[in-house]
Amino acid sequence: MEKAGFIVIGQTNTPEFGFKNITDPELYGPTSNPWNPAYSAGGSSGGAAAAVASGTLPIAAASDGGGSIRIPASFSGLVGLKPTRGKTPVGPGTGRNWQGAAISFALTTSIRDTAAMLDALQVIEPSAAFQASLYEPGYLTSLGTLAKKKFRIAYSLASPVHTPVSTAAKNAVLDAVTFLKAQGHHVVEKEPDIDGIALMESYYVMNAGETAAMFKNLEKQLARSLTIEDMELMTWTLFNAGKHISAADYSNSLALWDQAAEKMAAFNQEYDLYLTPTTATTAPKIAAELQTPEQIQQMKQVEKLSSKEQMQLIWDMFEKSLALSPFTQQANLTGQPAISLPTHIAENGLPLGIHFTAPKNREEWLLEIGLEFEQARLFKMRE
Repeated sequence: MEKAGFIVIGQTNTPEFGFKNITDPELYGPTSNPWNPAYSAGGSSGGAAAAVASGTLPIAAASDGGGSIRIPASFSGLVGLKPTRGKTPVGPGTGRNWQGAAISFALTTSIRDTAAMLDALQVIEPSAAFQASLYEPGYLTSLGTLAKKKFRIAYSLASPVHTPVSTAAKNAVLDAVTFLKAQGHHVVEKEPDIDGIALMESYYVMNAGETAAMFKNLEKQLARSLTIEDMELMTWTLFNAGKHISAADYSNSLALWDQAAEKMAAFNQEYDLYLTPTTATTAPKIAAELQTPEQIQQMKQVEKLSSKEQMQLIWDMFEKSLALSPFTQQANLTGQPAISLPTHIAENGLPLGIHFTAPKNREEWLLEIGLEFEQARLFKMRE
């Protein structure tokens, strides 16, 4: 980023280890939404979103392991791209972040800046666990050259985990559908045949397993065992559950990702892009209760639970959070690029994004469709 001309001025706030779709670490406190400070900026790249949405910075680095770029983009009225798995590797020896689910990029206020950033960060790293081809024409240079392409677009208003979707989120998509049809794109209501609940269960297996591995290495460095006092309660729960996940269960969870990727590849033979809301609602309040008192007590006693009970507890403790943002995780697990566009403002005055997923290595399609909305002055950003 420094070679690209950026002056790096600091690190923005995140939830502990990036596990949440809001940003409220005990260490630094919650990050407020510049649109209304009573609400969250989102997460896990919430500090980055707040810095850009407030006008403090024109662009901020961010990372996305389950929506952590796109969720705060939706909640804070920004452009949030998650590139293809392997498109922006972060360095030798660290290319398997969350088994490829996590990828680093940025939050911006324009398609132009998003394209330019992708030009700066796309790279072939021979040692990386995952490889993505370079877009040789350059994303910024070729921006707008596909203007005559008419995309085949499928859309859905339904949560993949069968949770409620707000009227605002549905209206955001339906307004987009109206615009896309007027632009000459072929748009139909259709969703891929993927078991969203099973996919999320596999995601939590990975989260827990990777957390346990991370802390096992940290314990070795510290030459002591870690305790509940060393971390937040959600992290403690994932850590303890991860200790009891078998290699077979972990491997089978990753196999589900590959099966979902196969189904999406087949889906993309018929449809170029897949459109949903980015989030099911606008941003939650800073003081929103996302775990019940009973769940918190269980989390404190997680060591006493069986492995099956621990995994159920993980589902339960994330249930309210997942209901806020059930759409973003799939692209992380299939490895596809996805983008959140700031096209809607709800009746409560808060922004809410729409979400496009494309086939692997088709970021230029996402940028092109984003450019259509931007040039039509349909981006709704904080003034």
